[in-house]
Amino acid sequence: MANFANETISAYDEPSLVEAKIMNKIRVTVWNEFRHEQLNEKVKQIYPNGIHNALAESLVSHGCQLRTATLDEPEHGLGEKVLDETDVLVWWGHMAHDEVEDEVVNRVHRHVLQGLGLVVLHSGHHSKIFRSLMGTTCSLRWREAGEKTRVWVVAPGHPIAAGLDHYFEIPQAEMYGEHFDIPVPDELVFVSWFQGGEVFRSGCCFYRGRGKIFYFQPGHETYPIYHQAEVQRVIANGVRWAQPSAGPGFLYGDGGALHASDSLESLG
Repeated sequence: MANFANETISAYDEPSLVEAKIMNKIRVTVWNEFRHEQLNEKVKQIYPNGIHNALAESLVSHGCQLRTATLDEPEHGLGEKVLDETDVLVWWGHMAHDEVEDEVVNRVHRHVLQGLGLVVLHSGHHSKIFRSLMGTTCSLRWREAGEKTRVWVVAPGHPIAAGLDHYFEIPQAEMYGEHFDIPVPDELVFVSWFQGGEVFRSGCCFYRGRGKIFYFQPGHETYPIYHQAEVQRVIANGVRWAQPSAGPGFLYGDGGALHASDSLESLG
């Protein structure tokens, strides 16, 4: 596990502290199952140190502070202290969604509502944490045929699209197609076309509580997609967008409603 430099500021418990923190590097934790890289020689050749470390190296080059966490670590590497010291969590999972403990999912969910940013990549659409935050099946059509995909920017003024052209192409990718069973995104940044004819909402933004969530579709493990410069830029932009803001705190951490016994104006 790669650790952050020593920090004493909580990322999102107090908005005033968040405001001070924004001036420093974004603290990112990249989470990965780290199973394919150990079981599949082709994946190991593409990502010899794991997908999490490939993502981490790219984000470091974009100015972030990084730590990584994997499924087989205690608490999946996502204990309370780690999440307290994380501004944005990047999530990659595929073959072991069901092995993620519900206790950890609930912990991450709570932190997102409090302001933790979450970037969910590729097959993470079926992760427990993404489905719990979306409230839908998050299912879709898929095909693995090594086909070309063209990723179109449909919100050119959005910060996640910064530094990109109108579109970019990925030579070989797994096809994801509509219908994608998610809530209507609060913001749609990318739509992808696949060589076989399908289209997909491939860059979706959501707000939950104080937290921001960015789902980005490219990234099948048997292709070197996370080594592509445009993909790395999108993920870095997504991290910047998802970092905690300095807005009002989240009031409903226990899930209960607040009794407004004292009115703001006189009722008499």
